[in-house]
Amino acid sequence: MHGLDFALGETAAMIRDTTRRFAEERIAPLAARIDAEDWFPRDELWPAMGELGLHGITVDEADGGLGLGYLEHVVAQEEVARASASIGLSYGAHSNLCVNQIRRWANPEQKAKYLPKLISGEHVGSLAMSEAGAGSDVVSMKLKAQRTDRGYMLNGTKFWITNAPYADVLVVYAKTGEGSRGITTFLIEKDMPGFAIGQKIDKMGMRGSPTAELVFTDCEVPEENVMGPLNGGVGVLMSGLDYERTVLAGIQLGIMQACLDTVLPFVRERQQFGTPIGHFQLMQAKVADMYVALNSARAYVYAVAQACDAGRTTRFDAAGAILYASENAFRVAGEAVQALGGAGYTKDWPVERYLRDAKLLDIGAGTNEIRRMLIGRELIGAAG
Repeated sequence: MHGLDFALGETAAMIRDTTRRFAEERIAPLAARIDAEDWFPRDELWPAMGELGLHGITVDEADGGLGLGYLEHVVAQEEVARASASIGLSYGAHSNLCVNQIRRWANPEQKAKYLPKLISGEHVGSLAMSEAGAGSDVVSMKLKAQRTDRGYMLNGTKFWITNAPYADVLVVYAKTGEGSRGITTFLIEKDMPGFAIGQKIDKMGMRGSPTAELVFTDCEVPEENVMGPLNGGVGVLMSGLDYERTVLAGIQLGIMQACLDTVLPFVRERQQFGTPIGHFQLMQAKVADMYVALNSARAYVYAVAQACDAGRTTRFDAAGAILYASENAFRVAGEAVQALGGAGYTKDWPVERYLRDAKLLDIGAGTNEIRRMLIGRELIGAAG
């Protein structure tokens, strides 16, 4: 399908072509198994993605990355998720939530220690913000970091953590004081004494993107593993959330494109009443709506990514882009199931997986309710 050329530039086009080829050859053949077996193909994919430079798209060249922007990252995210949304989610958690936060906030020694293996794909990265009782209300987190002679001692848990069972390095937020001015960011290594992976979480969709609980029991973390300012973790967290939402919106673009990739050949070939069902006007209208939903979401997400690169993004537009992309993706995936009829409701076709996968980003990275609240509050506040 040849769609609208968004004229994103030669670099973005090159990233798209490279990532698409890799995704078609290496990720797509594994996608059904990843979902069916809840399997994370770390060895099969992570180092190879590192060789392409995908893990360090936004990292400066001096630190081993490609030195590109969020627009290129969104495009890569879209193409990975087009082949497998589960791998797209784990990729986003690794390359943006972990690697990009280290790029933005770590000191030179921390960058030199952690970035090379994360960018090469030898290591898997993760970010831990949510807890069982602290999701949207993240400032109410309970994981406590107590000062000691040698650094900090962490006690508590994190929940819903993407990549946790495989993560070598985790960006973790913990309480070092009271309220929003009492949160600090730590770099945690998987083999630190007192740190363990708790229960693995079985999910409706995004299966194969591993999610688990983190458990800290008198976990000793040295002083040099504090990332960013002491008690400045909310600033680290919130500033990263805008970029997280922008990049993760690329997953939903990939899902919508995958839906069209499946639906268009089907409606051309499937015959009823002696004619391809794509010749029926109601089916043409359905496909038209899917296409318009994808491209309108693309336009918003790409524009916000370009604003991020220009240093002029707004928090409510980052929230708006993922809100629009996520709701469109869930609707488009539902229409893809409908377009295939009985076939769409079976495991023989991938559209039921697209529907299950699309639902996550109505919830993850801040629910759509929170996004609407943020946008409305900002607009009304600005107007007042």
